[in-house]
Amino acid sequence: MKLVERRLLMQFRPCIDLHVGKVKQIVGSTLSDKEQDVVENFVSEHPPSYYAQLFKRDRLTGGHVIMLGKGNEEAAKEALTAYPGGLQIGGGITADNARQFIEYGASHVIVTSYIFHNGQFDLERLEKLVSTVGKDRIVIDLSCRKTDGKWFVMTDRWTTWSDFEVNAQSIQMLEKYCAEFLIHAVDVEGKKGGMELDLIKDLASWTTIPTTYAGGVRGMKDLQLFERMTNGRLHITIGSALSIFGGDLLYDEV
Repeated sequence: MKLVERRLLMQFRPCIDLHVGKVKQIVGSTLSDKEQDVVENFVSEHPPSYYAQLFKRDRLTGGHVIMLGKGNEEAAKEALTAYPGGLQIGGGITADNARQFIEYGASHVIVTSYIFHNGQFDLERLEKLVSTVGKDRIVIDLSCRKTDGKWFVMTDRWTTWSDFEVNAQSIQMLEKYCAEFLIHAVDVEGKKGGMELDLIKDLASWTTIPTTYAGGVRGMKDLQLFERMTNGRLHITIGSALSIFGGDLLYDEV
């Protein structure tokens, strides 16, 4: 009898990116303290709550609200309170403020630079966060860039290489401390130029917990390719290419 591998259910995970209190889509690698240096693909006329209510209406879960820099806390709170329990929150999350965002309505907190600082992974900080909100409420964001055939985490707004290699062994270790992963492909994120196929293939074989990939989706053909490559093992988020953020990929079709 021929055995058929079971296809899992790929999910579309929505996003709300906040910059200077507004919903935007930017090229992530251009983010800096100088607002004039940021490359914006889209600036919304709608408040964060508009998108939160849209995702709530369509029963989309596991989406993320990302605070890109300072001055976004009130906008994030607006989104979270509009869809309690339906959105995750990231951007500047630490053990000191994580509980507050859970109380605002976030289902999970997404941790990035707090556990990757000075170019190194800090397990002590991650353990502190686990003791604060619990493993089941933590999403670890890994922003990946490839060099010499290996993936490494980028920090400080994707300007600094860390010494943390993303591979099967490190993924297995991190899974002990979180409920999900959010993976950004640094070199293609926000550019609508195609996905990082090698990273997608690796993640599908390495991860055993829910994992969302972000970066480079252009259209429906990319989504179909993504599902085939991963056998439905990974979820996907779409930013600049999506029609509600000024792109050509129709939100309702997705």
